[in-house]
Amino acid sequence: MDHDLPLADELAAVSARMSGLLLSRETVHTALSLVTSLAGEALPGIAGAGVTLLDEHGRKVTAAATDSLVEQLDRLQYELGEGPCLSAWEERRVFRVDDIAAEVRWPRWTAAARGSRMRATLSAPLVAGGAALGALKVYGREPGTFGEREEYVLTMFAAQAAILMANVRSFDDARKLSDALVDQLRGRDVISMAKGILMAREHVDEGTAFAMLARASQEENKKLRDLAGTLIRSTIRRDR
Repeated sequence: MDHDLPLADELAAVSARMSGLLLSRETVHTALSLVTSLAGEALPGIAGAGVTLLDEHGRKVTAAATDSLVEQLDRLQYELGEGPCLSAWEERRVFRVDDIAAEVRWPRWTAAARGSRMRATLSAPLVAGGAALGALKVYGREPGTFGEREEYVLTMFAAQAAILMANVRSFDDARKLSDALVDQLRGRDVISMAKGILMAREHVDEGTAFAMLARASQEENKKLRDLAGTLIRSTIRRDR
């Protein structure tokens, strides 16, 4: 297959845009929106694009889409358990549908999708580090919208997008972990302060002070950290 210089330039431009996003440490949502919009730039003539990922409950969902019809056609795949996007994800290869009306694979999905304005679709897996993260798909309103060139472009684009998604997700996960760690440490500080108050007020050691907090937490059905905070605030008000 002959891939000319303009195509190489297009892919280089897409990669540069993605790298810029990664360096700016944007959110996963922003990354997904960029991926779908760039898919339209990389493949002129498409009528819609979308990204399928797993949500926090392990369900396949359209995490970003350029058109509501893309979401509708994707939803049919999730509900019926079949379709080109799901096959691309599961088999880790590109699937092309030249004409949905004449397609014989995925019979339930094609039967449900024939009434839509979309007539062609192309799906590619998002694979990074050996893990299949999801799938990227584009739709066209005319039969035969996509050919070998579009398959190649979407494959290269999906590879870049998968790396972007993996890195942005890693950053987002690390940030959430960091926030959780900070919150946990703050909780420990509050409990330590409350223990110190009880040790001074009741003339007990640290173990006994903690036991007193734990017992009060159970009796009042409150979280230990919340109970400790209440004790600290009441002590501050009383000492003023």
